[in-house]
Amino acid sequence: MTGPAEVTVAVPATSANLGPGYDALGLALELRDEVRVRAAAADQPAVTVEVVGEGAATLPRDASHLVVRAVLAAFADLAVPAPPLVLHCTNRIPHGRGLGSSAAAVVAGVLAARALAGAVDDDGRTAALAVSTALEGHPDNAAAALLGGLTIAWDDGPVPRAVRVDPSPRLRATLLVPDVELATTTARGLLPATVPHADAAHAAGRSALLVEALTRRPDLLLPATEDRLHQAQRAPAMPATADLVARLRADGLAAVVSGAGPSVLVLSDADADADTDADVDVERRLRGSLAGWRVLPLAVARGGATLG
Repeated sequence: MTGPAEVTVAVPATSANLGPGYDALGLALELRDEVRVRAAAADQPAVTVEVVGEGAATLPRDASHLVVRAVLAAFADLAVPAPPLVLHCTNRIPHGRGLGSSAAAVVAGVLAARALAGAVDDDGRTAALAVSTALEGHPDNAAAALLGGLTIAWDDGPVPRAVRVDPSPRLRATLLVPDVELATTTARGLLPATVPHADAAHAAGRSALLVEALTRRPDLLLPATEDRLHQAQRAPAMPATADLVARLRADGLAAVVSGAGPSVLVLSDADADADTDADVDVERRLRGSLAGWRVLPLAVARGGATLG
């Protein structure tokens, strides 16, 4: 081991898909998990895990913990033997809600392992994206967690790639988080193997428009977030979410399913009405149609995961 004996990683929440950008677009949000990882002495237990916050009552405390699995995968990728590990996880991102909690855990573990091994270099984020995607199965959340801002991810053969673009300073995000969870595997299992050509063309056009809306023209958010690829298909697993999205969009708000759900993300334009406070207006309109949903207005995270 050539790196420090202890590192702390802070990773933002993320919302993927954003409507039509299925498995490609991701947005980082300022709600961060923090993971402290220490390389212990050789005579210590192989793994010691402490968890506070979200999931503290249910998450494992052994090598099956997702952060530990990510740490071990990153060490293996570097061909570096893993030392005994002590982890302290402060979880703020709700689990099983479509907010990138698993991607945050994986990214935290990968970056921590690379730092402990002294592998912090210009290619670190590229390597971290590859390892994270291997564990996650798709790169959209991991890309946004690593890079921050708005990210576009794709597969270049077997290698995941991602680019970051700056979201508009006018962009506002509000999360609506229900009490119930939904496993990503359940949501993905509802998707058909093929889609009609017209729906694929619709997704291509709306995804391109969505990048423009998120970076320069937030006034286009409502049409840009129209989706035909996955939200209606997943509705049977989360009827309350589908109903809320439909009601909010009918009221003129750019609401989408956050990731695989069941949370809802509302994107808005701070300059939508120069005569009113846009944040207050969105908050008022949301609270008027909600019961049993936690409302979290969050800043867009301009930066991704940080090491300390």
